[in-house]
Amino acid sequence: MDEGRLIIEMGMGNDLHGMDYTKAAKRAIEYAFRHSSLPIFGVTGMAHDRMRVQVTVGVQDPDAIDLDALRAVLPRGRAEVRAVNGGLNVEVNGETVVVAQAAVEAFLPQQEGWTLSDRTD
Repeated sequence: MDEGRLIIEMGMGNDLHGMDYTKAAKRAIEYAFRHSSLPIFGVTGMAHDRMRVQVTVGVQDPDAIDLDALRAVLPRGRAEVRAVNGGLNVEVNGETVVVAQAAVEAFLPQQEGWTLSDRTD
């Protein structure tokens, strides 16, 4: 199926105490969400499950990420999550601060004959 990217947002998150890669990655994803809105679903009447959401999270230890926990924070769409090598580990006063980066992309199937509703909210 041909798809078109609807949106891409970037986010950064960290865990200051505890070296929890999943916590830092969740925060990065949530940060990306806070910078986007998809009103297209309201004006087209399209169901959210038509959207594929692809998340790529970069941390220093990708194997330490709980991918199921990250899928659970995605509120809409069919989620695909992967962890790759990236992010930062920063030593601060003898503690490791974990910094994660996330790219959240949303894709929709190619559309033909779109009709917008009269809704304006």
